Amino acid sequence: MTDEVALQLSKILIVDDEEANVRLLERTLQRWGYTNLVATTDSRETVSLFEQHRPDLILLDLMMPHIDGFTVMESIKALLPEGVFLPILVLTADSNPQVKRRALSAGAKDFLTKPFDQTELLLRIMNMLETRFLHLELANQNQILEQKVAERTRDLAASQLEILDRLAQAAEYRDDDTGQHTNRVGYIAALVAQTMQLPPARVELIRRAAPLHDVGKIGVPDNILLKPGRLTPEEFEIIKPHTTIGAALLSGGHSKMVKMAESIALTHHERWDGNGYPTGLKGEEIPLEGRIVSIADVFDALSHDRPYKKAWPLEDCVAEIERNGGRQFDPQVVAAFLELWHSGALKAAAEGKDLTLSIEPMPYELAGQTHRI
Repeated sequence: MTDEVALQLSKILIVDDEEANVRLLERTLQRWGYTNLVATTDSRETVSLFEQHRPDLILLDLMMPHIDGFTVMESIKALLPEGVFLPILVLTADSNPQVKRRALSAGAKDFLTKPFDQTELLLRIMNMLETRFLHLELANQNQILEQKVAERTRDLAASQLEILDRLAQAAEYRDDDTGQHTNRVGYIAALVAQTMQLPPARVELIRRAAPLHDVGKIGVPDNILLKPGRLTPEEFEIIKPHTTIGAALLSGGHSKMVKMAESIALTHHERWDGNGYPTGLKGEEIPLEGRIVSIADVFDALSHDRPYKKAWPLEDCVAEIERNGGRQFDPQVVAAFLELWHSGALKAAAEGKDLTLSIEPMPYELAGQTHRI
């Protein structure tokens, strides 16, 4: 299709209160091949016709009964999305320079006085339509570019998430050959956050960031990390820095997820009573995401086998969490955890059933003893 044919297919709206003027414009345009025409002699119909037909050009009289051309332009302007170019050619018998300036200021792109030269009219129409379609083409190209940028941004984000997930699993595989503890902790933490009615965006951040809570274990020697049985006080001191190691690995990130992952890695072994590590934060000094992941981590560790322990029955795991509310764990987070347990969702999560996310738990020391990882 040639450019000339494309212009002739343009939709043109004619608004003039004089029937003779409308018919003259229609005949003139049709002789030049413009057939996609809509016209009215009642300016009150302009807005509805504009909304129905979305014209590429409006030929508009100024001095009309009911609603004048200036008011029509204001109404049309209010309906146009930002950045959209819609040419309006004013055709009027009023040759007053002030009227012309007012019309151009109100949104008209061109101005002709009646009686007009038909050839000049058609050339002006062609110029405005060409400009209209150049704007549309540019907007379309910008939209395509925005879509490509959005796709590449999504791909980059997906790649970053995959890298972070692999990093989390790399640390976890050393004492969890299924590699699923990190996923389960993330899922359970998200369930708890959702039950606490945190905003969906924050719930999603917790779900994504929580699996990185133990990334610092890559800095813990195997003879301690994989030791069967209870750690000595000296060995436990060696394992504690996995929190600061993990936070250091994640420090300096710019995304909200990496910043939250850094916070979780550093604080998920702090205790509500202030007896945790690495810095002995107490109560609400501990970031909420750290308090949530602390419970998810302990529950998952208790309910699954580890090199140094057998899995506990789920009921005993829940009882242990409840017993430590107000001491090790935030009471409000414990309440949300127990609500999940009574709903059955927590049991399904622990058993890996009916979940859209692959989930399974992690390692630590048990009942009344210091948590191991």
